[in-house]
Amino acid sequence: MSTKNSIVVTGGSGRFGASLKKSNFFRRSNFPTKKQLDILKVSSILNYLKKKKSKYVIHLAGLSRPMSEHNVDIEKSIKLNIIGTANMVISCSKLNIKLIYFSTSYVYTSKKRGSNENDPVLPKNNYAWSKLGGESAMNMYRNSLILRVSMTEKPFVHKKAFKNVVTNFMYHDDVIKILPKILNLKGILNLGGEIKSVYDFVKKDNKEIKGSIAKKNEIPFNSKMSIKKLKNLMKVNKK
Repeated sequence: MSTKNSIVVTGGSGRFGASLKKSNFFRRSNFPTKKQLDILKVSSILNYLKKKKSKYVIHLAGLSRPMSEHNVDIEKSIKLNIIGTANMVISCSKLNIKLIYFSTSYVYTSKKRGSNENDPVLPKNNYAWSKLGGESAMNMYRNSLILRVSMTEKPFVHKKAFKNVVTNFMYHDDVIKILPKILNLKGILNLGGEIKSVYDFVKKDNKEIKGSIAKKNEIPFNSKMSIKKLKNLMKVNKK
């Protein structure tokens, strides 16, 4: 069985999952439906992973947008992002399968230089808290990788981009190029691009984008990450 065929991707119906399905490396991976693999049922997860004889699981399934949903329906947020991820950890640990979890840069508190993987975290909204809850379970399993990701679609899906929100955006396709190179990495890795405002990032590829100002509590204004570790890993992979 090839590495590609032994990869299971949860949440394949999401926007990033759709991009993975189109990529050369991941298109032959397994993308189960909720009926085939229900992250809220350990028995469902185990049955599917045993059947596919999985070597890696990329865990994307959960609740993300709209972020306001995490305030409106706390139970749903906890079930999908915390309990669902914990169930994935329980299942993968029983079968010794490598588990790769997509978290978010929003778990970080603001730092001028950008937070590195060992810095303290302090989520600014319920979405980030729910992703950090998933990280707690992940950290109990050594055969795992937590990716604190800052990414977006290309072309940018909105007509306006925030000028007062600074982050490390990277396009989906660029994240996908990196993933095969880090499948065997363990621990925590910041995954994103250079620090820029959302507007400056989008403006490079879309000259027509309009600027806007995010309101307080709409989205974290500053979730800057240091990507030094990522850059060093990419240098090693080039050798």
